[in-house]
Amino acid sequence: MIQLQDVDLKLLRVFMTVVRCGGFSAAQATLNVSQSTISEQMTTLETRLGLKLCERGRSGFRLTEHGVATFEAAQRLQVAVESFCVDTDALKKHVSGKLYLGIIDNTVTDSASPLPQALQAFVSRGHDVHLDVYVGTPAELEERVLDGRLHIAVGHFPLHVPGLTYTDLYCEPDGLYCGKGHALAGRLPDDAALDEAIAASRVVARGYLQQHDLRMLKVSKAAATVDNIEAQAILILSGAYIGFLPIHYAARWVARGEMHQICPEQLGSDWPFCAITRRAAAPPTILQVFMIDLMESYRMVQRTAPMA
Repeated sequence: MIQLQDVDLKLLRVFMTVVRCGGFSAAQATLNVSQSTISEQMTTLETRLGLKLCERGRSGFRLTEHGVATFEAAQRLQVAVESFCVDTDALKKHVSGKLYLGIIDNTVTDSASPLPQALQAFVSRGHDVHLDVYVGTPAELEERVLDGRLHIAVGHFPLHVPGLTYTDLYCEPDGLYCGKGHALAGRLPDDAALDEAIAASRVVARGYLQQHDLRMLKVSKAAATVDNIEAQAILILSGAYIGFLPIHYAARWVARGEMHQICPEQLGSDWPFCAITRRAAAPPTILQVFMIDLMESYRMVQRTAPMA
């Protein structure tokens, strides 16, 4: 199946103009490009589609059978795109009410999150809207979206729940950390010594990721369990525990020498963040508008993110 890209839509517009004008030379003035450029663009489109669309030469311009079918399909696509633009414009102009948004804790320092930009874009439209924001664990957020107490939630959701739609956004990297008073602070032991030092340490695990945390560290049980990142950080800063934290969240304490990342090349994961919504035939208009702003903000963040 062909996956359409932006360049394909542009080439289809060229094709439709050529057909409507009746040939390459007649389309030059409308497209404001040379006949050779139009010819190259048509060849590229035929290659992308794997179809011969037209005959051109001394006998004149003529659509093939595939060309006729493609022109009809392109017309339907153009109508669909124009309808989409009209519908989304209407959504942006006529929104009021309350949006119930859920987020997981302590993501404010994550520069990869599109939420700040999305919220700015959403409220700057001048909608008569009120935001109601709830901070909770992944399981709490899923439950609240499922039963209708939240329109949408953004976070990491290890298990996918039936009845919810999960839209991928970005990844949040984490690492293993200890406080400055811990025996592993500033040390670079070899693999065997590292496993031994971890086994001798008190491990604090995230309740919603406990089994993952224990497997990563090759230990059978946690010395402490938390359900939010702030509690995790407090125990790590005490110097008595080691545990995983988002890298963006731990950065402030690492910069001050109060926390150390342990073997970053070995111990860490990239956690996918999603927007979750309840499956419904007709989502509320206010949610549709916010999703438009969220996805556009996501694309903007991706375009401006520094290369790794």
